Order: sequence, then C-alpha cells, then structure tokens
Amino acid sequence: MDLGVSSLSPALNLANSGSTVATKMLAKAMDQNELLGQGMVAMLDSAAMERSVNPSVGSKFDLSV
Repeated sequence: MDLGVSSLSPALNLANSGSTVATKMLAKAMDQNELLGQGMVAMLDSAAMERSVNPSVGSKFDLSV
C-alpha cells in the first residue's frame, strides 16, 4: 500500500477533527460534573443547616407494626 502526501493529508485532518471533537466533549462532560458536584455540596450544606436549626429532626425513627 503506497501512501503519498496527497492521501496522507486528509487522513491527518480527519484524525485531528476527531481529536478536537473528543476534547470538546470531554470538556463539556467535566463542566457538567462540576455543576453536579456544586449542587450536591449545596444540598449537603442545606441539610446541615436544617440539622443545626432543628437538631431532633431525622435523628429518631419510631416504627410500629
């Protein structure tokens, strides 16, 4: 198989395009995960705030069958 410069250039451009798309997708996923993490921290902080105001809420569980 003989690859000349004329056939190698499109292959390299295609590989570069795929790499660029993959990098952008990874950046988008990382941004999304950061937002989800911030949401979880806010949710945990609000739960801690509720426990500081009402320490007995959720601390005991009564069960009757």
